[in-house]
Amino acid sequence: MTGIRKSYGTHHVLADVTFTVPSGQIFAMLGPNGAGKTTLIRILTTLIRPDTGTARILGRDVVTEARAVRRLISVTGQYASVDEELTGRENLVMIARLLGRSRRAAQARARELLDEFDLTDAADRRAGRYSGGMRRRLDLAAGLVDSPPVIFLDEPTTGMDTRSRQALWTTITRLAAAGRTVFLTTQYLEEADTLADRIAVLDGGRIVASGTAAELKRRVGREWVELTLPGGDVRRESTDGSPARLREILNRYHAEGRPVARAALRTPSLDDVFLTLTGHPVNREDGRA
Repeated sequence: MTGIRKSYGTHHVLADVTFTVPSGQIFAMLGPNGAGKTTLIRILTTLIRPDTGTARILGRDVVTEARAVRRLISVTGQYASVDEELTGRENLVMIARLLGRSRRAAQARARELLDEFDLTDAADRRAGRYSGGMRRRLDLAAGLVDSPPVIFLDEPTTGMDTRSRQALWTTITRLAAAGRTVFLTTQYLEEADTLADRIAVLDGGRIVASGTAAELKRRVGREWVELTLPGGDVRRESTDGSPARLREILNRYHAEGRPVARAALRTPSLDDVFLTLTGHPVNREDGRA
């Protein structure tokens, strides 16, 4: 993707976005609501056209070769789109039939996907009775009926509880291990840190940083010591992580008449990266930016 721009009237949603996603990796686009993540997904999946710039999926241009691109991708959004009146099996068989498979081949593919996504026991249960995590797994399975090599996941774990989210993380990791390329947008910092081979931080329609999680964390700085003083006052001191440096800090505070109640070694997290790069804090209630 090179130089992608998209505006609606005077509102600039994407401004000169450029990046490359290596095949077979999980690539996370991290950003707050309104950063332009969903617009970017819609461009890459041929749903809308950019104003300027070019984007290719496995060498195919998303504008001039849109039909070819659609055969290479699957898309799972923030909300499951399965038919809740049908069973899990019926949903998958229906999609396989719509894609031109014979009844026998459609049923065989449905069995494979139900097993792959741990839905065999619920295969003949109406999808409307599935938990949120199960519906999302069924939705993802439906997008893989034709085994596309590139998978787009637009905030796939939004609204999930912790257990369901972690189960879907396992599924995503397994898909990448099988050689598929996964493009993931998320607001969850832990999700990007846990899953992604590489991360790009999108803010205000611009990519403000990209790299591995470790590389992004190094941009914030090295380790520090978090000191809790009597009364609850918290201070930070830079450190090289050595016991000698820690003793030096503690001795200095003691000599100044400020004994330290607690000392903890801290390393930069994606929370720190995000705050430093964008100025937006993380919502501590739900772990999102």
